[in-house]
Amino acid sequence: MNTILVRTLAMALTGLDAHVISVETHVGRGLVSFNLVGLPDASVREARDRVRAALQSCGVDWFERRITINLSPAGIPKNGSAFDLAIAVGMLCAHRQLKPESTANTVFMAELGLDGSLRPVRGVLPAVIGAAKAGIHNVVVAQEAAAEAALVPGISVRGYRHLSDLVQDLGGTMPADHISLEASPVAEQLPLAAAEIPTDLADVRGQSFAAHGLIIAAAGGHHMLMMGEPGAGKTMLAKRLPTILPDLEDDDAIDVTAIHSLAGTYRRNQGLIRRPPIQAPHHNATMPSIIGGGSGLPSPGAVSLAHAGVLFLDESAEFAPSVLDCLRQPLENGHITIHRARGHLTYPARFQLVLATNPCPCGHAISRRKSCTCSSIQQRRYLNRLSGPLLDRIDIQVTMQTPTPAALAEPPPYTSAQARDIVEVARQRARIRWENHPWSLNAHAPSAAIRDLITELPTVISDTLNDAVNNGVLSLRGADRVLRIALTIADMREATMTLNDLTSALQYRNGTDHASY
Repeated sequence: MNTILVRTLAMALTGLDAHVISVETHVGRGLVSFNLVGLPDASVREARDRVRAALQSCGVDWFERRITINLSPAGIPKNGSAFDLAIAVGMLCAHRQLKPESTANTVFMAELGLDGSLRPVRGVLPAVIGAAKAGIHNVVVAQEAAAEAALVPGISVRGYRHLSDLVQDLGGTMPADHISLEASPVAEQLPLAAAEIPTDLADVRGQSFAAHGLIIAAAGGHHMLMMGEPGAGKTMLAKRLPTILPDLEDDDAIDVTAIHSLAGTYRRNQGLIRRPPIQAPHHNATMPSIIGGGSGLPSPGAVSLAHAGVLFLDESAEFAPSVLDCLRQPLENGHITIHRARGHLTYPARFQLVLATNPCPCGHAISRRKSCTCSSIQQRRYLNRLSGPLLDRIDIQVTMQTPTPAALAEPPPYTSAQARDIVEVARQRARIRWENHPWSLNAHAPSAAIRDLITELPTVISDTLNDAVNNGVLSLRGADRVLRIALTIADMREATMTLNDLTSALQYRNGTDHASY
């Protein structure tokens, strides 16, 4: 029998970057064996057993020859079970049960069951995006992943439930009889979604200063710290931030959906993720779970899963200081780069950070109702877990006390719908202002762009800001952040920045409440 050489296409993911992989199937003379080469990891090497069982279940005889599968380029690490289908199709072409021209310029991505069924894999959306960029517009996936793959425009997607369906559709032949298994009820092992309880900003009473600060944070994309005694409403307020954020733009929605697809948290058939995500890890979270990590090539962490959304760290002073300080790079750059021995990956991580903490271990250092039982050393040590460089990157800092009965009786200043209207107006003004720049939110504008704006404003604004820096009230970075907050406050009023906006921004930067106005 002559030597047979067939080529099919698959995709390899290194983070969100997708690479076209040529799956070369060589059947020739030599000792009977099945060799898989091209830098595969353990899950890829296991494909030989899955493919062998799947083809035999479909009645296809296995080659009793020397088979070599090369995944090229060999220098790119390959992981996961997405190569199963491309390998199986190559074997079918070698068996003459498929014509090689029917598989040309087509990417195959699916895991194979032992009965020949096709199962979805993680990262379908970023893989299809990579295929489209490479000029490949035909994609074959498992039926359950077809809707996800079809989110990329200009791509012809074909989804199949079984290998025999694929062969027949491509004009090939398969034996009439094949072994089948009943569908598994746990094919996609995602946790059941908890029932969502409707939340609204109107639920928060007696905290109008903090609620207004939350709206400013949403309008400009500013980071926020809430410090207060237990029961003051910190967590309640933070969890309502997503309700006042507008839907994601197309580019952000695609990025967010791709990240969650890669992480395995995307629920199929839900379309693009349009609502800003929120991540709220527990305070015992490790550094790899926050910034990303794991064996082999690292997976996205909470900072990337919160991209274009909210990262909420409740009881933030209970987090390990090293974990908190690892947030400083993504807060500045909007992405996180993780280095490993086999390579490095960059994930987007442009999130809005919200911290909530007690002022001391007992929580009553600023309480009007209870006396604090902590020593001054305990209080200092507790708050020192939030480092100065991290706090300097937090735009808005609010001190909260438990509201009085009279304050609780007052009507809420905003509902979520009203606040979202204000946020959308402010963001639209910012979008127009920065339309010729690669950012659209005031919080993301670099210092040089902010400083250019202040030259067009009354000198009293720059003089006030310079006095705050000279008196040690603000650092230079803090002064720029105050300018960003003032700009957002002015956008919410649909007006030009004034000294009152700067004064309000200083109050929110330093945590003074409405009684200090």
